[in-house]
Amino acid sequence: MKCPTERVLRIVTAVVALSAFSPIMARADDAPSPCAALKRIVAAAPDGFTGLSPAEVSGVAQPYGDDAQCSASHDSYQCLWTPHHDAGSSADALQSVAADIASCLPAATHDLNTPGRQHFYIGSRGQRTQIMATTAGASKLKLVVSGK
Repeated sequence: MKCPTERVLRIVTAVVALSAFSPIMARADDAPSPCAALKRIVAAAPDGFTGLSPAEVSGVAQPYGDDAQCSASHDSYQCLWTPHHDAGSSADALQSVAADIASCLPAATHDLNTPGRQHFYIGSRGQRTQIMATTAGASKLKLVVSGK
């Protein structure tokens, strides 16, 4: 009978050797999701957006583009970015953003759907949070979340 330590060492060596030759697989659910950031931004609307930290909301445009420039004021939060090349046209990319907004924020009402502009709102009149995604020129997208 072999020593248990030697047996464990052989098993560990085999696992390490096999994992070195196995390709690292990316799964569809590994893609960044803007949901947590969108929910955080919308939750901040009643009190103003200036209290948002970049770390809390940095993922809002991550799945769509790598050059997002975001800013917050008391009345709104906005991001501008260039969509990834594989997203198709700006209108196609805008449709993807709108689909994610609808999916992430099921309580939102989607009241405008055009090739250049998507509009949603959450809440009753006088206390609404507006969410607008638009094309900005030929190659940019813009997301604006505003309160009241």
